[in-house]
Amino acid sequence: MLHQVNGPLSRELELETSSLGLGKLPKRLMPQATQKLVCGFCSTGCSLTVHLRDNEAVNLTATRDYPVNLGEACPKGWESLTPLKAPDRATTPYLKDRSGKLVPVDWDAALSVFVEKFKAIQKKYGPESVAFLSTGQFCTEEMALLGALAKFGMGMVHGDANTRQCMATAAVAYKQSFGFDAPPFTYKDFEESDVIVFVGANPCIAHPIMWQRVLMNRNDPKIIVIDPRKTETALAATRHYAITPKSDLALLYGLAHILIRNGWINEIFIERHTQGFTQFAEHVRDFTPELVSAATGLSMEELQELVSIIHRGERVSFWWTMGINQSHEGVRAAQAIINLALMTGNIGRPGTGANSITGQCNAMGSRLFSNTTNLLGGHDFLNPEHRRKIADLLKIDPGRIPDKNSLAYDQILEQIPVNKIKGLWVIATNPAHSWINQHDFREMISRLDFLVVQDMYHTTEMAQLADLVLPAAGWGEKEGTVINSERRVGLFRKVAAAPGQALADFYIFKLIAKYWGCEAMFREWSSPEAVFQIMKKISEGTPADISGIRDYRMIEECGGIQWPWTEGQDPGAPPKAGPLKERRLFEDGRFYHPDGRARFLFDDVRPIPEPTDSFYPFTLLTGRGTSAQWHTQTRTGKSGVLRKLYPKDAYVEINPEDARRLQVEPNEWVFVSSLRGMVRARAVLTSTVKPGQIFMAMHYPETNRLTFAAFDPYSRQPSYKICAANITRLRNG
Repeated sequence: MLHQVNGPLSRELELETSSLGLGKLPKRLMPQATQKLVCGFCSTGCSLTVHLRDNEAVNLTATRDYPVNLGEACPKGWESLTPLKAPDRATTPYLKDRSGKLVPVDWDAALSVFVEKFKAIQKKYGPESVAFLSTGQFCTEEMALLGALAKFGMGMVHGDANTRQCMATAAVAYKQSFGFDAPPFTYKDFEESDVIVFVGANPCIAHPIMWQRVLMNRNDPKIIVIDPRKTETALAATRHYAITPKSDLALLYGLAHILIRNGWINEIFIERHTQGFTQFAEHVRDFTPELVSAATGLSMEELQELVSIIHRGERVSFWWTMGINQSHEGVRAAQAIINLALMTGNIGRPGTGANSITGQCNAMGSRLFSNTTNLLGGHDFLNPEHRRKIADLLKIDPGRIPDKNSLAYDQILEQIPVNKIKGLWVIATNPAHSWINQHDFREMISRLDFLVVQDMYHTTEMAQLADLVLPAAGWGEKEGTVINSERRVGLFRKVAAAPGQALADFYIFKLIAKYWGCEAMFREWSSPEAVFQIMKKISEGTPADISGIRDYRMIEECGGIQWPWTEGQDPGAPPKAGPLKERRLFEDGRFYHPDGRARFLFDDVRPIPEPTDSFYPFTLLTGRGTSAQWHTQTRTGKSGVLRKLYPKDAYVEINPEDARRLQVEPNEWVFVSSLRGMVRARAVLTSTVKPGQIFMAMHYPETNRLTFAAFDPYSRQPSYKICAANITRLRNG
């Protein structure tokens, strides 16, 4: 029996669907002169003011009074509206016909097939045979609804998000060290440090507005960059320490060794607020300057200089991002940074902290509320009290909540060839470009019985592999909250109608709940703001408590609100200015473990997964290309302005010494190869990479045809940053 979607699911859903929801903005969202909303690209969480004319978003400016970006925006932000009008928007569902071609269908046919196929797979292979892969790109309310629908309504156990690719390491490191996934900093710390240490981070390119906050620092800070490559940030730094790729952990243990040996530690802080320091000190005893110098390529004088800079700083902040996270030993490397902050007392004070910079606009929301790595709101699937609490709040049977954790992203994929997972639902992510070792990825995906892709565009690499494509609204076409790197809850607002039959992901999930037959479970989840009220109840009493945030209007009036903000805090004095506007964690020295103490955690240094050899003598590094590119270029590639700001073709950076030896000329086509395959790229000759190293930007599909699928054992995050490769000339052009 076919369901009709123009029935009274709710007033909000009627407004979205409007007999399949085509075209106009509902009256309550009719455009005003301007509308402020948080940018949908990176984790900085800038506010953009969209200017509207005659029901149309025509321009935008950076919001001057927002505490994140203070009137600044990067190139991606300025071009945020352009991707909404791209000609390849998915404006209707598409279903693969018998010839293998995606053809347009209506929502009724699409969702009927969705339910029929997934239920048939579950009946044949069991309830765990269907999984989802989601995103850090859409609203927290959408993440919560998806996770609850999939796991409580549809009986799925396994679901993960592309946050696994960028932030899993930091999340696990914080949980283990602090007792909760709690980035302690506020962006004001960029301006208040006197020593700023970036480890595997390039904010000039990856987070340019955060770099602007560094430039606002009036303390004449020493800016230290630890990175194998001479990045844009390294070029602007006080000192650049160009370590051997993936020698981070040895270096960080070596710095701890020297600090302890010299007595340059905060013994009072260690004694009062930490646990495990004695064992950690014993562990790093073997990391002598001689050993660390050999491992990192830094001289012993450089090591001593770096330690001295840290020691002399009164307010030292440590910052890391993908250079640490995307590693075969990323969790322990992140915790080695945390250990340095703890042992020197550089945490909980202005200008200090062990600070992980997030990747995507809502990776923090995903970490807390997506129902992937933890139960809603930072709770634990393995804890029966947590399951009972969530079940009571949601008024559902506790038995519907899985009592085991999901498989991680890579483990979900590995279950496909062995017939354990046969149906996959991919939402707002493009792993057919972004996942590591693309040859193996596509081979695994080809063995699915049914693949659903939900996206803004029907042309993405992942959508082209799908059996069913569901058309989704994008940034600016829906509303909800997002949480940035500094824990600030901000707002997406709707300033444009989605094209054709495309719907906000929230309402697609509502429709699927109806077709699946579990819509009664989500009756109170009637709108994004209604779900926000549910999230508040779920968060109450946790470290990420947001129960004191009244509603969306309060978030807007306050310029975003950092968690925690509890019901007990004065509602008449919202965090509009001063110390309440910029808040850091652990000012009282208490952490989230039951005893209130942070943990010193450590492990043996592991060898790199794929060393170079005579066949593959180069170390291939990967990372961001320019501030104008974003991930797989699904959106930034729609802007002619942005395309002019970065190279059209994939390119490989080569040191001039290596280029001369190989007789490679500038801009010449070359082959770059690894054990996974061979790709073509333009040669860029530059001393920013050392001899024996090459660099390719992550934004081109060629790069992940080469990368090696190694994973951190604790976070299951892929090690994108390093593999063995070779370069040969493309003789015939």
